[in-house]
Amino acid sequence: MAPELDSIDRKILREIVQDARISQMALAEKVGLSPTACTRRLATLEKKGIVRGYAAEIDASELGYMMTVHVHITLDKQSEDALSAFERAIAQCPDVVSCYLMSGNDDYLVHVQARDMQDYERIHKQHLSRMPGVSRLHSSFAMRTVVKRGVSLSALKG
Repeated sequence: MAPELDSIDRKILREIVQDARISQMALAEKVGLSPTACTRRLATLEKKGIVRGYAAEIDASELGYMMTVHVHITLDKQSEDALSAFERAIAQCPDVVSCYLMSGNDDYLVHVQARDMQDYERIHKQHLSRMPGVSRLHSSFAMRTVVKRGVSLSALKG
């Protein structure tokens, strides 16, 4: 069950999603609270686990990672042991940005970043195809990012 958030909590969340480095003073001013009240509210959101941390958004292309690849993975079995073995292995792959257990035709959707096609081929051969239980891999290459958000804007309305 989702926690109850009032409009002020949602304003705080909208502001820190846009700028996680905003000062407490500026945040308080934007949401219409005193700095003390705003700090207390933000601490409560953190304590409840709604705000789990603050992270830098890094442009992977500036580091030479020019390819975003979405890899659809099907396992030969969907037993709890098979899923757990795959999940432990995929978590150890340094090229994986995210991995989702899926419903539908594929068991997992894995987001990988690679420098170029040769780098992705290395990732595919040395890591992805060797994961326990993998029976099928299908790769889709993103041409560009159109929208990328940390959370749905609808979740922050109010």
